[in-house]
Amino acid sequence: MDGESRGTKVDSSRRTSPAAFFRGFLREPGQVGSVIPSSRFLEQRIVEASNLSAAKRVVELGPGTGGTTRTFLQHLGQDARLLSIELSPYFHELLGEIADPRHVNHLGSAEDLAEILASHDMAHPDVVISGIPFSKMPEAVATRVAQAVKDNLVEGGRFIAYQFRRDVAGITDPIMGAHASCRLELRNIPPMRVYRWFKTSGD
Repeated sequence: MDGESRGTKVDSSRRTSPAAFFRGFLREPGQVGSVIPSSRFLEQRIVEASNLSAAKRVVELGPGTGGTTRTFLQHLGQDARLLSIELSPYFHELLGEIADPRHVNHLGSAEDLAEILASHDMAHPDVVISGIPFSKMPEAVATRVAQAVKDNLVEGGRFIAYQFRRDVAGITDPIMGAHASCRLELRNIPPMRVYRWFKTSGD
């Protein structure tokens, strides 16, 4: 099953509780990189790496309960769009509560990025942000996700991945070239590395 949520909408500034995030971790621990939501310090580091204020089309892979999603929406322009792609039906339902016309909530796999983008008329996004734990994915799946990101980003676009482990660099560097930056955010549980790649004209 995949598609958009049709649930009851609530204020997009409302943050889901750590308890809701922990329940999601217990349901599907292989798809969640942490037992608690991202801290505001990590969110700010991701926002800075993404340059969201200048972006028009943004994709978030593995948004979880939507805490990061709400923060990203606060930094996007009024004519921007944010597409959340979530594999967990539980998290997808929570994301459906975000009441912001710029937000599109899709239940599906990041491996199908091209098809999902086409279905929402969002080809060639400026930024793709991933909270998916690459270290918990089979290598073949992680490689397909990284390749899909490269194939679909606009030229000059950014891929941002925030991760506890370094696996994402070993998978993505051969596909997109060496990462442009990696910043460690210690004010998060667990500490997270924020990686950034650019899609160059030669890619």
